[in-house]
Amino acid sequence: MGGHPKNIIFLTCDANGVLPPVSKLTFDQAMYHFVSGYTAKVAGTEIGITDPVSTFSACFGEAFLPRHPYVYAKMLAEKTAQYDANVWLMNTGWTGGKYGVGSRMSLKDTRQILENIHNGSLEKEEFENVPGFNLSIPKNCDGIKDQSILNPINTWADKDLFKNTSKKLASQFINNFKKYEDGTPEEVVKNGGPNISGF
Repeated sequence: MGGHPKNIIFLTCDANGVLPPVSKLTFDQAMYHFVSGYTAKVAGTEIGITDPVSTFSACFGEAFLPRHPYVYAKMLAEKTAQYDANVWLMNTGWTGGKYGVGSRMSLKDTRQILENIHNGSLEKEEFENVPGFNLSIPKNCDGIKDQSILNPINTWADKDLFKNTSKKLASQFINNFKKYEDGTPEEVVKNGGPNISGF
């Protein structure tokens, strides 16, 4: 009834504080992150959770999938290509450090990023690549006071700790995805996921 979306947004809450607040995904990355379904269980939304715990749920709803997750990821990529839509990964979790050290992403900044996605200005910005996760992030986002938050390494005082924490999260992604490799094209795994040697 409402037509086809021009922007698709995957929402994650990274309690490790290493994923950027927003990334523009390629087709392979969109499929990889859709199959991964990474986020964190946080207090207030999960019974018995006091500290955030990283979790993966294929297609952000694994319990409801009757078929291999790649089937749905491929359908998503095909529709995205057909209607020339952008796919974004948005992190509303922590910045400047993991849970307990850093702080939660500013709701004001998150809203501004969303606004810039929907008004089309964000996709027109210049982008740079984040090593390791190979994510494409904007160098600027109009309306955000502190542009340094766009690249998460800028918000960490200890850059080596950031890289080590990033490697640990990347390893979790890789280990989780092993159960889906059978049935997922090799190029999606290679081009869509993190590369440990890239950190």
